[in-house]
Amino acid sequence: MAVERLRVLRELADRGTVAAVAEALSMTPSAVSQQLKVLAREAGVPLLEPDGRRVRLTDAGRALVVRADEVLAAMERAAAEMALYRGSPRGQVRVALFPSGAALLLAHVLAELSGSGVEILARDEDVPPIEVPRLLADYDVVLTHRDERAPALTGPRVTSRMLMREPIDVVVAPDHRLARQGAVTPAELAEESWLSVRGGFPVDDVLRSIATVTGVQPRIAQRLNDFNVIEELVASGYGVALMPRYAVRHPDLVVLRLAGVRAARLYELASRPHAAARPAIGVVLRAFESAVAAVRGSALAAET
Repeated sequence: MAVERLRVLRELADRGTVAAVAEALSMTPSAVSQQLKVLAREAGVPLLEPDGRRVRLTDAGRALVVRADEVLAAMERAAAEMALYRGSPRGQVRVALFPSGAALLLAHVLAELSGSGVEILARDEDVPPIEVPRLLADYDVVLTHRDERAPALTGPRVTSRMLMREPIDVVVAPDHRLARQGAVTPAELAEESWLSVRGGFPVDDVLRSIATVTGVQPRIAQRLNDFNVIEELVASGYGVALMPRYAVRHPDLVVLRLAGVRAARLYELASRPHAAARPAIGVVLRAFESAVAAVRGSALAAET
């Protein structure tokens, strides 16, 4: 089976339609379909079946995609190993980051990679954890976040490594009735108006946990995924909010520890299995670990 046809099959698994594969690979849809037909003949079993006006992978097709990942990863490792004989790891690594994670870590990562010969092509992608695997069609590494009680990303075509745990706190305006407290319980927040993120993100998961503890459904005034906007609204007295500890930037907000609820988000790096064996990707993963160590060091220094 030809490697390039395996690549076409993997793209179909990632992108879902022949048209999307054709656009991604700069091919015509008919050329994509022809390559998939040839691959099916090479495999000796049907790889696709009708699904309305589209096609979908058969069980055999899905099994072959997993093997295609392994073959393509081995080809990439071989190319990377040959590059090592020509010098140090180098090349471009495509990285997606959720915005507040990018604000916290990306500058540290870029500084760590300076002079390494490895270049990051970074893009911000703000999606719930369940949608992260689809991003691996376009990125080598995805920085994602999830509630600490949610399961880790896993599957035959995705792997993840945990970077750090970031507590989630309550932020209020300086003249709020609770502003003089160092910590606050869920019961004290039961009647508040909340400014929250869209459903499916870690902060919203914590808010639902508060509802479970208090038995009171939170009154959510606005749902916004930009923490800067949320901070401005809280500071102006339009509600209270849950914020990841290291994302708080507004100088006038009062940060309160949340007592009685497990409240944190976990940072994870998602990639394809075997991706870390590529030297350039390995360098990027280590740069993220160094960035987390720097952030932790700064946080400890600020608390002492």
